[in-house]
Amino acid sequence: MLKVFSQTGLRFVWISVVVFALDLWSKYTVLGSMRLFQSIEVAPFFNITYVHNYGAAFSFLSDAGGWQRWFFTAIALVVSGVIIGWLYKSPRNEKRLPIAFCFILGGALGNVYDRLVHGYVIDFLDFYIGRSHWPAFNLADSAIFIGAALLILDMLMSDKHKSPDNNPSPSSKQ
Repeated sequence: MLKVFSQTGLRFVWISVVVFALDLWSKYTVLGSMRLFQSIEVAPFFNITYVHNYGAAFSFLSDAGGWQRWFFTAIALVVSGVIIGWLYKSPRNEKRLPIAFCFILGGALGNVYDRLVHGYVIDFLDFYIGRSHWPAFNLADSAIFIGAALLILDMLMSDKHKSPDNNPSPSSKQ
């Protein structure tokens, strides 16, 4: 069993565990020390603002009546299962993709936990310019973003995605 973890992308699943733990710790810190909608200024462009998100990214479908809780939970659980399956099948030489997927997995499970336990996702990171605020988010969302950025980086840097025009043919080398 240990060999399966050390020889596949599952060897990076510790990243998911760390992301999940940090996400829960940060959310429970906010829950234990702030009132709903309370805001603490940290910098001229950043507040800690405790809000509930009943929807998905950018509060998408937040006022849909409750079914979205189970819909987004199901999607996240299916995606998490697919990621775990992919990690199990990924070869030892893969690094960037499994790491990216482990960030996404940890973030997805952090938000699933919120939906199952609280019925909403706890958001609190509030960035803004002047009076224009970016929608509040949390560490799980940040991990998902980092994972997606690593996926894009892998796509841009991977040899298997380069066009044939960028690779000289063996006969053109002299």
